Amino acid sequence: MKAVMVVMSLMLLGGCATSGEGPWLALPGVSASCAKPDSAQQLALSMADEMLAEGRPHASLAHLEALPANMAEVRLRKAKVSRLLGRSEAEPLYRSLLGGCLAAEGEHGLGQLAAARGDNIQAQRHLLRAVRLAPTDEKVRNDLGVVYLNLGNVEQARFEFLTAIELKDNNTLAAVNLVSLLLYQDRFQQAADLVSRLHLTPAQFSEARARAEQLKQPAARTDQVAVVKTLDTNVSQQ
Repeated sequence: MKAVMVVMSLMLLGGCATSGEGPWLALPGVSASCAKPDSAQQLALSMADEMLAEGRPHASLAHLEALPANMAEVRLRKAKVSRLLGRSEAEPLYRSLLGGCLAAEGEHGLGQLAAARGDNIQAQRHLLRAVRLAPTDEKVRNDLGVVYLNLGNVEQARFEFLTAIELKDNNTLAAVNLVSLLLYQDRFQQAADLVSRLHLTPAQFSEARARAEQLKQPAARTDQVAVVKTLDTNVSQQ
């Protein structure tokens, strides 16, 4: 399952976006409804979440298409599926959430899209707004840390990764990112201590080491696949 999600992330980063518009495309300027889903709608949303978590985004979308297109919760999930599949609908769907009850999620998604296309300055703007709206969301803090790391701001990146870890003890994504940063800085003992304290697996340490090595390459600032990928591999859990 993990392999499926990674392949989807790489597809997105490879620029496989389409320009087709589905019947569920959010119209620009049309705000999303914050109405609470009824029991049947909540069941469909849960099914869509489960399908996405299992690496079946097309099945997830099929469940979402049966729901009202103006519901904020529906639009958010459609935006995530679209982002995984590299579809152009993701951005207008995320933008339709701005100013509403899921504005933080909208800013977060727009930040992820910007980072995936290598525009870390724009990604930083969106993610900073998301942090202001949802300061205790560990996923947003982690992704902001990734963007800071892409921009070479290692101290701010370290701050965000630590914040994400402290907000959620089992946040292994932020932990691996922080280990990557420490290895990038040649702070090997601190990295080893963190691996031991957070009980990271050998596979996770190897992943962190590989990312650190990529960051040290001259092209790391323009080709950020290994780092940006961390923003997308946990989409199903957001």
